[in-house]
Amino acid sequence: MTNTTIKRHPGSAFPQISVPFSKSTITLGKPQPPYDWQLVVVYRGQHCPLCTRYLNELENHLADFHHAGVEVVAVSADSEAQLRLHKQKLSVSFPVAHGLSLEQMESLGLFISNPRSEQETDHPFAEPALFVVNERGDLHVVDISNNPFVRPDLKTLLNGINWIRDPDNNYPIRGTRSY
Repeated sequence: MTNTTIKRHPGSAFPQISVPFSKSTITLGKPQPPYDWQLVVVYRGQHCPLCTRYLNELENHLADFHHAGVEVVAVSADSEAQLRLHKQKLSVSFPVAHGLSLEQMESLGLFISNPRSEQETDHPFAEPALFVVNERGDLHVVDISNNPFVRPDLKTLLNGINWIRDPDNNYPIRGTRSY
């Protein structure tokens, strides 16, 4: 069996992907003023208690991300109805979008899983990922996992973003060397 995954490279343009949000859409990779960076958190869906915990923990750091100039958005492949159910378990104020398509998941280079049963969910879903998009629309930080157990520590991520954004550090995008 051969699987090919598109790898999103740091420093490359992040694809602007529109996904359903509330009665409208939200564009991933395009921060909204007053923010000039965007943190895109891809989560597995309402069936995942680890995702629920991570999103609720993210809310605890939201003011600090905003203070750093970083807009926070989350997205999954869940339907609108599944998101409505999930919101009963979430205590978040940042946008949570739904309807991420297989094509969009593939374009982001995400690992995609099929449900183990109908009790888990009724559609293929993305495993967790995190993307930080800078003011130029370039991918500055990438973290892609193939399972729900590995996710960046949010305080460490926030400290890193603050370090990167400090002009005195002159810190470049890392991981850009190709062979």
